[in-house]
Amino acid sequence: MKFSTVSNSLVTIILITLLSGCANLAYYAQAVDGHMDVMRRSQSIDVLVADPKVDPDLRRILNKVRILREFASQELKLPDNRSYTHYADLERPYAVWNVVATPEFSIKLKEWCFIKAGCVSYRGFFSKASAENYANQLKAKGYDVHVGGVPAYSTLGWFSDPVLNTFIDSELELARLIFHELAHQVVYVQGDTVFNESFATLVEQEGIKRWLAQNGATSVYEEYRKRRERQTIFNMLVLNHRARLETLFGTELSDTKKRAGKALIFDDLRAQFTLLKNSRAEFDRYEHWFSKPLNNARLATVSVYTQLLPAFQALLSLQSGDMVRFFDVVKEISKLSKEERAQALQMAIQENQASSIAGLY
Repeated sequence: MKFSTVSNSLVTIILITLLSGCANLAYYAQAVDGHMDVMRRSQSIDVLVADPKVDPDLRRILNKVRILREFASQELKLPDNRSYTHYADLERPYAVWNVVATPEFSIKLKEWCFIKAGCVSYRGFFSKASAENYANQLKAKGYDVHVGGVPAYSTLGWFSDPVLNTFIDSELELARLIFHELAHQVVYVQGDTVFNESFATLVEQEGIKRWLAQNGATSVYEEYRKRRERQTIFNMLVLNHRARLETLFGTELSDTKKRAGKALIFDDLRAQFTLLKNSRAEFDRYEHWFSKPLNNARLATVSVYTQLLPAFQALLSLQSGDMVRFFDVVKEISKLSKEERAQALQMAIQENQASSIAGLY
């Protein structure tokens, strides 16, 4: 990485820090320090692969990264830049820890606004202790709070994002994250997390489908598809109970009765999951989700990434799977107001359905 690139980007971040007010200085300071530590740890993948002292397993993974990175640019038409051409071992299980929060009687996620990224429904920390400390501050103010580890993050092209030790355990996870995070460099709408994450998830899923097809791994894709179906079923279970919470919070009941009703809904969610798990053993993998106390914040985070996925699937279908044309259409939609974006995406679904019906005759 050239020193001038780091310097210019760092100056930009420092200016953002200064413009954002004293209340955010400590937060931005940890963000700058945390990210610069990631960049300091980054080493060229080409250099590491050529180094005979590098662990053979790591060398094999990094060779796979090079192939995936080329596939992302050539086949998916994702940005062909220096992102994911370096590797960093952070010596920890997650890249960052995100804090999400809701009021005690609401499922609407609290938002934090930043100059460039816009408003987002989480606050990220490079230290778990810092994330938990901030979460405790929010709890003291009466918020429902959840802290979750995240294996990767995107700088939206400001820096050359490296591959991290936090997401190299499996080929699919590696491919998923590279495709997903590069998609954020294609389109990113300030203040619209659902739009951004649904788009990136579509690119991720389409990328994995094409990657596995190219490598003749149809059985692997079938298992991946089944895993996505299980995720959808689990999401629907949580969303149904989230809707019940929303109904409860909209009543004129006293806070005491709302609190009691909320506890009953969480108890029922656990009971319904137990029934699902007992009838279908493959849902055992979601047991860990219930290992922490349930609250509004935990339920509110479910399905954020996939809410608009059907619309982006329809858009890709209307472009006959052509990624360049798909990206161009999404970029145009991203320039619209939030209401206009929603209308355009709904129209895409309707148009794709009409096209599919017409194809039957």
